[in-house]
Amino acid sequence: MATDLRVLRKADWNTWYDNLIRAFGGVAESSEERELWDDLTELDRSIGAWDGDQCVGTAGAFTFRITVPGGALVPAAGITMVSVAATHRRRGLLRAMMRRQLDDIRSWGEPLAVLTASEPVIYGRFGYGAATYQSNVEVDTTRVGLFVPPGTDEVRLRYAPPAEVVDACEAVYARRVPERPGMLARQPGWERLGLLDPESDRNGQSPLQCVVAERGGEVVGYSRFRIKGDWDQSGARNVVHLRDLEALDPAAHAALWRFLFDIDLTSKVVAYGRPVDEAWLHMVSDIRRCQVRIRDTLHLRLVDVGAALQARTYQAPVDVVFEVEDAFCPWNEGRWRLIGDTKGASCMRTDDPADLALSVRELGAAYLGGVSLASLAGAGRVRELRQGALAEASVGFSSAVAPWLPHGF
Repeated sequence: MATDLRVLRKADWNTWYDNLIRAFGGVAESSEERELWDDLTELDRSIGAWDGDQCVGTAGAFTFRITVPGGALVPAAGITMVSVAATHRRRGLLRAMMRRQLDDIRSWGEPLAVLTASEPVIYGRFGYGAATYQSNVEVDTTRVGLFVPPGTDEVRLRYAPPAEVVDACEAVYARRVPERPGMLARQPGWERLGLLDPESDRNGQSPLQCVVAERGGEVVGYSRFRIKGDWDQSGARNVVHLRDLEALDPAAHAALWRFLFDIDLTSKVVAYGRPVDEAWLHMVSDIRRCQVRIRDTLHLRLVDVGAALQARTYQAPVDVVFEVEDAFCPWNEGRWRLIGDTKGASCMRTDDPADLALSVRELGAAYLGGVSLASLAGAGRVRELRQGALAEASVGFSSAVAPWLPHGF
């Protein structure tokens, strides 16, 4: 492979990014979106593959902190912008970039790497497991109502220009981050992602709208959405397209969803990327008319098995020895003894007999508590070597709320 793999330089960013866009179909992004990613790209954590003066591969990593079970924020590398030019496929270029990235992440002392996958099958072989899922819904609001909890009517809603209330909305988001595994603590600049609203991306929808929920003069929730017009001879059938919704308590959550259901001249709410256990799903009058579909989102890899497993807590006491297979990052291979509970954990190398055998991919899938080790065992991907160990570990690894990735990167 006669390619040169090197850290990205600012002077090369446009060429590097153009190669990425071409690899994903060549449809140009808006100037606003391009400018945002230019500003957010961390050059010293991004690499490019070059064949002479031609960029033929890209890969980047954002500096993230991700919530894990127990509420701690753990450093994680957000793998992003991965592409290989179609002219340079099947030359081991992706593998070389993945190797370089994981070696770098290990040297940075970050125990986790996370990504969203355009083709999930690609990243499994590098040790990434699907750790969070999202629900995508289309609700027929002409046939579905909401049963709201007490206090909903006390919440005041008001329209506000999205940019004018972004700080208040970010404060709500920040308070939500420790409550659900998988959520990302947003660094400065990332608040701009939720405000992106180029006309070229609207597909006939309105400009971005925002409604904030208030109680006692304090913002306790917000919703950002667009509306797409759809009229026929019988009248309006407009559709609400939800982008973001966060709330600090059940009443604010219900008030915002009820507002979306009740917007005049609309007949449907479409929402993508919502938590699979979101409370409104239990308030609807007819779940069958909500067309709920589930898909994978965040894929997670343990870069340092010991540091990662002791960075989270466990729903029930665990004392289990894992036999870990990790051919791509051999420093993780071998036996690890995990001892933990709701207060903390330790995970150390051991020579004790193994209780469970699995690959680092399965540990990544189960790490945030949304995928059961018992379920993976049912698929033949985890082997129980000590009777009872599987049930013990499965309960311990679980999360009280489903993990969720709030936005892509």
